[in-house]
Amino acid sequence: MSENLCDPFILVLYFSRTGGTANLAQHIARGIRSHGRFEARLRTVAAVSADTDQTLPAVPEKGAIYCDKEDLAQCSGLALGSPTRFGNMAAPLKYFIDSTGDLWLQHKLIGKPAAVFCSSASQHGGQESTLLSMMVPLLHHGMLIVGLPYSEPALNTTAQGGGPYGASHVSGTAASAELSPSEQTLAQALGRRLAESAARLSAPPQ
Repeated sequence: MSENLCDPFILVLYFSRTGGTANLAQHIARGIRSHGRFEARLRTVAAVSADTDQTLPAVPEKGAIYCDKEDLAQCSGLALGSPTRFGNMAAPLKYFIDSTGDLWLQHKLIGKPAAVFCSSASQHGGQESTLLSMMVPLLHHGMLIVGLPYSEPALNTTAQGGGPYGASHVSGTAASAELSPSEQTLAQALGRRLAESAARLSAPPQ
């Protein structure tokens, strides 16, 4: 589906190195679109480097384009995704989030729903701590956190990624970016749930 910049949208913002987090983002976007009210706007962030002379092109050669703060300010909801880095989000995503102090001062994100997702190489590679730590800056922005309830059947049977804190992917030692069926199902469920929450929050009072 082509992106209409005038339509209401939910921002799916992520950083991905080997493709697993990007694939989760795609399935979350599919879940958002299945709701029918919102477009899913996929965005990424640039890598950071200790080499101050290094530069990247203004538009990535492939994949989602870079996020700007206007995407964040105008969204109806946010799905935030990252690979795990020692139980925390990756530095490029944290660098972008740390730059949003002006949006915090203007209360731009208060009351909007948000969800988180991540990927790791191993089953116990810090997914839960990564998801929980990603929620912290969103709570500071006044966002409302949406998780995955156990009414989702796949949450009770998954042997790979996925949990009540958000969607996730286990890539294994081969660093496979391919999601398992349960990971796909739960990512799409999270997207739908996020869209449902955004629709309810934006509905006029009865």
